[in-house]
Amino acid sequence: MTLFRRQLLTSAFAMLAGVTALPRKVFAAVSQKSTYRLMQGPMLGAIGPDSVRIHMRCSARATVAVEYATNPDFTGAKVSAGVATGPDNDYIALIDVTGLTPATRYFYRVQIDGQPDGYQKRLAPFHFTTAPIVGKRQPFTVAFGSCTRIQAAEVQPIWDAVAAQDPDLFLWLGDNVYHDTLEPQIMDEMWRWQRSVPNLEPILRSVPQLAIWDDHDYGLNDHDRTNPVKDIALNSFRKYWANPSYGLPDAPGVFFTFTYGDVAFFMLDSRYYRDPNAAPDAPQKTLLGAKQLQWLKDGLKKSRASFKVLACGSGWSNAKGPGGDSWSAFLHERDALFDFIRDEKIEGVVLLSGDTHIGELNAIPRADKGGYDLYDLVSSPLAQDPELANAARKPEQRVRPAYVSDVNFGVLRFDFDPEPRLTFVLRNSRGQSAWPPLTLAASELRNGVSSWAAKAKLPTANPS
Repeated sequence: MTLFRRQLLTSAFAMLAGVTALPRKVFAAVSQKSTYRLMQGPMLGAIGPDSVRIHMRCSARATVAVEYATNPDFTGAKVSAGVATGPDNDYIALIDVTGLTPATRYFYRVQIDGQPDGYQKRLAPFHFTTAPIVGKRQPFTVAFGSCTRIQAAEVQPIWDAVAAQDPDLFLWLGDNVYHDTLEPQIMDEMWRWQRSVPNLEPILRSVPQLAIWDDHDYGLNDHDRTNPVKDIALNSFRKYWANPSYGLPDAPGVFFTFTYGDVAFFMLDSRYYRDPNAAPDAPQKTLLGAKQLQWLKDGLKKSRASFKVLACGSGWSNAKGPGGDSWSAFLHERDALFDFIRDEKIEGVVLLSGDTHIGELNAIPRADKGGYDLYDLVSSPLAQDPELANAARKPEQRVRPAYVSDVNFGVLRFDFDPEPRLTFVLRNSRGQSAWPPLTLAASELRNGVSSWAAKAKLPTANPS
């Protein structure tokens, strides 16, 4: 050992001894002056016309609150009620800010023990925009996607492309992490890891995030109701998301509904009640479970929204065939639901899904059965390898070729002048459209209307 290194170590040990020799009162005083900070967040969650839910994880026991105003200078700012963080919930807080004005931009920042976060105060104020009044026909944009495997993609360029679209909401449709485990600690660790992706963090702070799960963030690959730790997985999921609700009082799960302006969203749980895929498909076989299915039917009948979006982690088409890990293994239940939509004359239904590791735009023709064509808009993966082999699968009808060239996310634009319509675009990591967009008028989503064949005719130009 060199003389220099010996002297350096001696000095270091002396300093350490000096610190450890400090009286306990002095050490406590030093600790109390330490700067607590947010480890993850803030992340926007459930958003309404007069409220927002904000998720954050602190570095220690503390009381956190949100300061908010309608101007970036925080003139006349208000402060939410404080929420205590602690080890029992991984130092996580969910803060509900209420009494807000519809369709209004607010600026906000986090307070920790009454002071601004010492690290985030250097950043520009964060912001959110409250939802329009329920039923108001105001244009808005939703982005969505599925399948983020951070083990293979710690760098996720897709989020820069998402940010450029400036969506009003982002929907996570499952496989949001790949924890593939039955161990609670690993589940929590994976959520924390994904939340730390640098170019994702600004989106979490400014775009409300709403999520359901699929197999890889529920349990093991293709896991169903037999998952022995499904309630532990549900607790972990609830801990790291800020959805408006989870299931029903007598039916646990990640399913929930919300209405944004004139569009109703039904976010479905395709795992908690799911019978094994390999079981014979029969009327009693279920993917949703009886209570969730009845909840969905009741919500569809009650809704007066121009569009009703049904989002599910499992694909709606029959592309995977009998026993496949999708609705293709549950066609009795799926088709009975579609018959219900027809028989109750429920208009404006559109389907979203993920899972497949390819981007898709598929149609399930129903006009010949007295209904209308249903469209399955599929985005996968956000941060995972696309799977070329999956493009060979044959759904009922492909309206666009399967997209396998890059990761992707979906963008839904809702407009209402001169009539309600939606436009779906699938975009890659550079923000480029995968193929020409699909536009659907609400008038095309009613009984007796067949539209898929005309929609499948590609225009000559592919707009960016």
